[in-house]
Amino acid sequence: MTLERLASACILPGAAGLDAPDWLRREVADGLGGVVLFSRNVRDREQLARLTGALREARDDVLVGIDEEGGDVTRLEVDTGSSYPGNLALGAADDVELTERVAASIAADLVETGVNVDLAPVADVNTNPRNPVIGVRSFGSDPDLVARHVAAFVRGLQSAHVVACAKHFPGHGATETDSHLELPTVSAGLEELRRVELVPFAAAVAAGVRAIMTAHILVPSVDDAPATISRAHLNGLLREELGFDGLLITDALEMRAISATVGVERGAVLALAAGADALCLGHDLEGEAVEAVRRAIVEAVRSGELDEARLAGAAARVAAAGAWSREPARVSADSASGLDAARRALRVEGDVELRAPAFVVECVPERTMAADAARHGLGELIREAEPGTVSVRVGADGADADALVAGADGRRIVLVVRDPERHTWERSLAEQLLSQRPDAVVVDIGYPSWAPPAAARIVTFGGGRANLVAAAEQLRGT
Repeated sequence: MTLERLASACILPGAAGLDAPDWLRREVADGLGGVVLFSRNVRDREQLARLTGALREARDDVLVGIDEEGGDVTRLEVDTGSSYPGNLALGAADDVELTERVAASIAADLVETGVNVDLAPVADVNTNPRNPVIGVRSFGSDPDLVARHVAAFVRGLQSAHVVACAKHFPGHGATETDSHLELPTVSAGLEELRRVELVPFAAAVAAGVRAIMTAHILVPSVDDAPATISRAHLNGLLREELGFDGLLITDALEMRAISATVGVERGAVLALAAGADALCLGHDLEGEAVEAVRRAIVEAVRSGELDEARLAGAAARVAAAGAWSREPARVSADSASGLDAARRALRVEGDVELRAPAFVVECVPERTMAADAARHGLGELIREAEPGTVSVRVGADGADADALVAGADGRRIVLVVRDPERHTWERSLAEQLLSQRPDAVVVDIGYPSWAPPAAARIVTFGGGRANLVAAAEQLRGT
């Protein structure tokens, strides 16, 4: 293979549109490793199947990846919200057979649409309740619990020959900043890293995970370079210590932790040299970016900075993943598994049943970059059963407790909060509303690290549609 084709095999760009663009089909035919799709590429499952089918006509072992975690992060069901709860709810239910069942059902949905790589499960241990990007995407804060559910999720996905990709190595759960926006630092020492962050990744490896995604984080106890471009992390910890020999995918190189520090092209070369195999470029890096990254890789080999054998090994791992996923297992979606898991995860405190139309106040904080803006809410679900219910959405600027109490006009208030530990305006609003209306119900759909004073409360452990349906059932007394 030419250097250009070897370099192409390691690149996974994004692509705009609901159809496979001409440039992408040409690149796939010429050896491009694959593509990562986002919600902008999905109208419905039939359309997505046509898009992926066009890519497979160009080459049948192309990797087509997507972030389908369940809960807050969904691409297949972005309009309606996910039919499956996210990881935190699965961890709260703590039934590994149920987690495996949910993951197998997600895999069946992906097989139906022609997607063969799920950039899931999140294997981060969320030890920092103020984490802005992991939170409910994690199975929890206990490394052993996270490990057993990561392994179950991997087994479920790969039972359908969908490549599972555990992320974000060596662990993004202790951070207080978002690598989409800046370079986070994890202060844990190496032994603490082994006791906490690395435990779920070791479990994923033991479960036979086919792929692992790197994190753009700095762990000074391991290296002074971000993990994605650190040989100490990727080769030393992951390959040698944990024994992983599968496909190593970078998180998106367009994220500012890389693009604003070493740059995309330089980051691509350094990641390959460190031990990464597939370079996820990101949402906005398409045709021209593919050419720029390919050129940088080829020049690095010719200058002697990047070993050609290392590049060939990376391309071989991409090809091996494509070959393994070429013939997906015939599986059926388990439509009941998502709601079953969401119901079992609920925590209910006090009298939450609504016996008349309510006034639903949904707090809408700034969204994480990993998830699309939610287009579904609890208010609409309650209103379906109680047409007299009124619902409003408020952000930090509209959180006026007096005005909301007046607007309730005597109806019982249902306050929906998300991560009030991080968003002080939500805590303040909850306290003011409860001081005036102590009969209000608080529904926490985020990471539940803060509890309101003496309130009836439902904790859903996530904001997917399945989570909200389960909460609405409790509110309606059904």
